[in-house]
Amino acid sequence: MKCTLCGAKTKAFQKSENREFVACTNCGGIQLLPEFYITQNSEKERYLTHNNDVEDPRYQQFVSPITSEIIKDFSVENSGLDYGCGTGPVATSELEKQGFSVALYDPYFFPDKDVLENTYDFIICCEVMEHFYDPAGEFRDLCDKLNPGGKLYCKTSLYSEDIDFENWYYKNDPTHVFFYTEGSLLWIRENLGFRQVEITPKLIVFSK
Repeated sequence: MKCTLCGAKTKAFQKSENREFVACTNCGGIQLLPEFYITQNSEKERYLTHNNDVEDPRYQQFVSPITSEIIKDFSVENSGLDYGCGTGPVATSELEKQGFSVALYDPYFFPDKDVLENTYDFIICCEVMEHFYDPAGEFRDLCDKLNPGGKLYCKTSLYSEDIDFENWYYKNDPTHVFFYTEGSLLWIRENLGFRQVEITPKLIVFSK
């Protein structure tokens, strides 16, 4: 199959727990073969098991790399979107405490597509990009939703060759279908409309 991000050829990578993964020969992304995707109902049920309590200090700390950067980069006059916010939009909750206004979108829990017709100064994509069935289309759309000078704040676990994929906890979630590498992120920057990408262990920031 072709890579769902860059369209290049893929090669067999690993069979794990009755699922098969392939690796892109160009951007290095690792993806689950589509025949192993779970149903939408099963996906929603899985998300409902996540502990997304906006008042949980551990969850607030988890999203703090995103919220801290947004507070540093923008003011309360700027508009934001929490894309794929899930059942408990804790990043938005933390920002609203500081006076920010953030729209919510999630295909299962906040499915108001009207918010996707607007453009924003910043977009939050926290633990969402690994769920993208069409990462190229998703990132292109997210870039289009940013105002000039806007930023997309992402959080995910990147794959690198020093990771033992067989024992990597992150691949065990059945809703995780694409695992990005640094090469994948650079390809997104170069091909999907972004001007810059900053990659750190806890945060990925695309600038338009």
